[in-house]
Amino acid sequence: MPALLDRRFLVVTGKGGVGKSTVAAAIALLAARDGRRVLVAEAEPGGGLAGMFEAGTLSFAARQVAPGVSALAVDTESSLDEYLRLNLRLPLLARIGPLASLFDFVATAAPGVRETLVIGKALWEVREQHYDLVVLDAPATGNIIAHLSAPETIGELVRVGIVREQTGWMLDLLRDSAVSGTVVVTTPEELPVAETSQLIESLRSSTAIDIAAVIVNRVL
Repeated sequence: MPALLDRRFLVVTGKGGVGKSTVAAAIALLAARDGRRVLVAEAEPGGGLAGMFEAGTLSFAARQVAPGVSALAVDTESSLDEYLRLNLRLPLLARIGPLASLFDFVATAAPGVRETLVIGKALWEVREQHYDLVVLDAPATGNIIAHLSAPETIGELVRVGIVREQTGWMLDLLRDSAVSGTVVVTTPEELPVAETSQLIESLRSSTAIDIAAVIVNRVL
């Protein structure tokens, strides 16, 4: 198994309250102290990641929060704007009006669209190699499967075209255990451990990503 910090993309998840944001920040700092350029991304704006670095409110634009560590908060609106600008060569103004309404309709009707934009932003940074390591402070246990399986869901719905191409490279990165891995955080308590066991089974059966580590927080 590749060493944890040798991978380029780590998804940190776990039951709410076990300290996954703390562990995501710790991994980022550890990698930076080892000389790596690190991006730590918050999948749910308003989460606890910014507080770990005493960095104020995070935005979609990455900024340095510690030596060697940059941070941002992912949101679907900004992710879509970036996608349109980089892949379809559409200006930001194109989001105003009918296109925005069309996206809202498609995102509501089609499963996995919003989740793909979130996971896709993190994977884009991995693909472009802007950083040596991207750490995603991912949603908690109840929502993580939907995010990690979203590119495959979209790929099954759309068989050809640019959308298929985009989900294709995302799946390639997720499936490569030398590149990507999930870090599951728990605490030494009955309910979090039971939920972690269930999550590991779900990750193995429903997603393409390798389980890189289980970290038990708050061990005396």
